[in-house]
Amino acid sequence: MDPELAAGIPMLPVLDPADPVRCREQLAAIAAAESRSHGVSSSAVDVTTRSVASVGQFDLVCRVYRPRRSQSPLPAILWCHSGGFIYGSAALEDDDCIQMAESARAVVLAVDYRLAPEHPYPAAVEDCYSALEWLVGEGQNLGVDATRVAIAGVSAGACLAAAVALLARDRGGPALIYQQLINPVLDDRMTTASMQKFTNTPVFDRTTAEAIWRHYLGPNRTEPDKYAAPARATDVRALPPAFVEVSELDPARDEGLAYAIALLNAGVSVELHAFPGTFHGSDAIRTAAVTQRAIRERTTALKVALE
Repeated sequence: MDPELAAGIPMLPVLDPADPVRCREQLAAIAAAESRSHGVSSSAVDVTTRSVASVGQFDLVCRVYRPRRSQSPLPAILWCHSGGFIYGSAALEDDDCIQMAESARAVVLAVDYRLAPEHPYPAAVEDCYSALEWLVGEGQNLGVDATRVAIAGVSAGACLAAAVALLARDRGGPALIYQQLINPVLDDRMTTASMQKFTNTPVFDRTTAEAIWRHYLGPNRTEPDKYAAPARATDVRALPPAFVEVSELDPARDEGLAYAIALLNAGVSVELHAFPGTFHGSDAIRTAAVTQRAIRERTTALKVALE
């Protein structure tokens, strides 16, 4: 393990995915403490909230991040937050979205999709897809170039991003020009070598994976489809170019690698990054040099794709 990351492990929160409600309470307390200590603000990005209708007459709360002093129309990024399908929120990833909007000079729409187990699959996927349709449909009012829209996410958010890319292709929906999948969790079968090997890694291990898939898929779903677990997709042709990032010590490493290779074999352009000494969620340790390099590289790739 990277020594800078190893030194930062004691500072990371320990969450038990077997109890999603407790996880949310812990994160809310952490977020409140951070807000009291320094808050989130930016002189370069405006942050607003919008309501977006989703399936089942559900109103999503989405956060819109727009770089100031930018000429319209701008490219856009639909952001799917992390949290194992069961916790997290758009607001908790304000810093990431602000940095992304400023660095890529793009409008970022972050989706507060419905969480499992209260709302199992397909609620989150449909919410993210509804947000994509809204983003493109409202493009002119938002100052967005609807021909330059990407989707991105981390961990479970990357799973949702990959699923929405599949849905958009199969439904003839909005055309995405890029997908960025960071440490994607894609395969409920959990049969890869990395998933078998990493049973006691920080933040995310096999036990965690078992819990989040159980919550997300629900008790009665034994054979999920490709939109629930994109690793199950047998046809990944005609998908948008992809940036896939994996971590060396991550149980989900091999499913990310396999998906990238499947895309390449299907004729989809892929940029693949595998960072040594890292683990799932290690980029929360922002002072580590490897984290800073990873953020620079994914940000640069996103900016180039949108240009």
